[in-house]
Amino acid sequence: MTALTLSTAGAATLRADALVVGVAKGAKGPVVAPGAEAVDKAFDGKLASVLDTLGATGAEGEVTKLPAPSGLKTPVILAVGLGAVPEKDEAYNAESLRRAAGAAARALTGSKKAAFALPVEAAEDVEAIAEGALLGAYAFTVYRGSDKDAKDSKNGGTSQAGGSEGGAKLPLGEVALLGAKPRDKAHKAAAERAIALTEEINRARDLINTPPNDLTPESFAAAVTAAGKEHGIKVQVLDEKALAKGGFGGILGVGQGSQNPPRLVKLTYTHSKAAKTLALVGKGITYDSGGISLKPAGHNETMKCDMSGAAAVFAAVVAAARLGLAVNVTGWLALAENMPSGSATRPGDVLRMYSGKTVEVLNTDAEGRLVLGDALWRASEDKPDAIVDVATLTGAMVLALGHRTFGIMSNDEAFRTSIHEIAEEVGEQSWPMPLPAELRKGMDSPIADIANMGERMGGGLVAGLFLKEFVGEGITWAHLDIAGPAFHEGAPYGYTPKGGTGSSVRTLVKLAERTAAGDLG
Repeated sequence: MTALTLSTAGAATLRADALVVGVAKGAKGPVVAPGAEAVDKAFDGKLASVLDTLGATGAEGEVTKLPAPSGLKTPVILAVGLGAVPEKDEAYNAESLRRAAGAAARALTGSKKAAFALPVEAAEDVEAIAEGALLGAYAFTVYRGSDKDAKDSKNGGTSQAGGSEGGAKLPLGEVALLGAKPRDKAHKAAAERAIALTEEINRARDLINTPPNDLTPESFAAAVTAAGKEHGIKVQVLDEKALAKGGFGGILGVGQGSQNPPRLVKLTYTHSKAAKTLALVGKGITYDSGGISLKPAGHNETMKCDMSGAAAVFAAVVAAARLGLAVNVTGWLALAENMPSGSATRPGDVLRMYSGKTVEVLNTDAEGRLVLGDALWRASEDKPDAIVDVATLTGAMVLALGHRTFGIMSNDEAFRTSIHEIAEEVGEQSWPMPLPAELRKGMDSPIADIANMGERMGGGLVAGLFLKEFVGEGITWAHLDIAGPAFHEGAPYGYTPKGGTGSSVRTLVKLAERTAAGDLG
């Protein structure tokens, strides 16, 4: 795990394997950013010119390494692009700093210590740089190495930082943030929040990256139980017998084709001064084959990520507890493995959901809405002030918004707008989506209360309308479809790794903070 320290040492005097400085994209070439004054001085004021000669432009995420001149205690200078130079009297925005720090951390894999001399004007900058560096240093490496390492990983070992795509290198050991004052209460609090938040995001990434032969509903529930004991969170696990007794037909129907039975996990974090309760519901399909409606070739290989919503909810609840937020947060993880077998739910079967409604299953690959329907209705019974569900729900949302943006649907326009604004604030790309009433008719069934499929066009919206049917009357609700950004298959960029990303955790935690402050939206 990468360590984080705050330092008031000068860039010219701190000993480190590398010194990270910022460079912006100016009208006439690269411009050295604040924080790099001592380094620029060591280059006789010609750092920008040297970078220009090397082809650097200051574009966002661009990384340029060069030998350090005499007078500095570090052998390597790493210049990272911050994007366009801010307008007069404006500072670099948090997301630019976050992405730059992440790109630098990835480029320094294998270093023992790196000093980051990026622009710091406020505590928000400290937090953004810390987040970017700690998220950028992440890699999932537990399945690389000796047989003993592999056995340890199956017993719950995780890798929350380090490595490389090739796997052999050690992680970046320590990040020292220059310009961040360890005795400044605001700076210290910002760093502590960043550490707690990124550790939980990386916990979610670890779970998403764990192969499905090791992450089953049962082992996922066990991981949650262990974390609950560590952080003072009450955890209740309903196994297949309890689910059958309770009438959770959606979760049972999805999980009945697998030899790994389903689970419904409830996490409860409470605070003595809380005035509001927020319920978070996560889709946790630990592997999705599509069931009898088997996915076509080429679509199965990454389906270990179909539990990303549950991982995000888990991480967000633990983060809320670690931060001591004055809000009650309940997490519901609907965990199942969707497999084809002689006992699997068939297209044409009718399931009786926990709410009592019946659902005609027209496509067993539309299983996420079935497990969520049960969990949403159970969450509604506790009468929270708001419910947010998170799910890798539809390929249609990826077609609509691409691989980096999640969709937001809600039964309350103001709440939807609030979540969208929160997501943008924390650096997660999102977009508000409608719930057109006319699409509901497409899910009418001749034999059941509702079908799990409707019109093909607007499929992501149809799924949202299905979920709306299982939200208790009068409860504010939002649905986040993170199918696009939850799992990144391309080359790493900024602080985003290849594989599980931990999408939506920052949004959920900020929503909990807003709720604690009395602004639920």
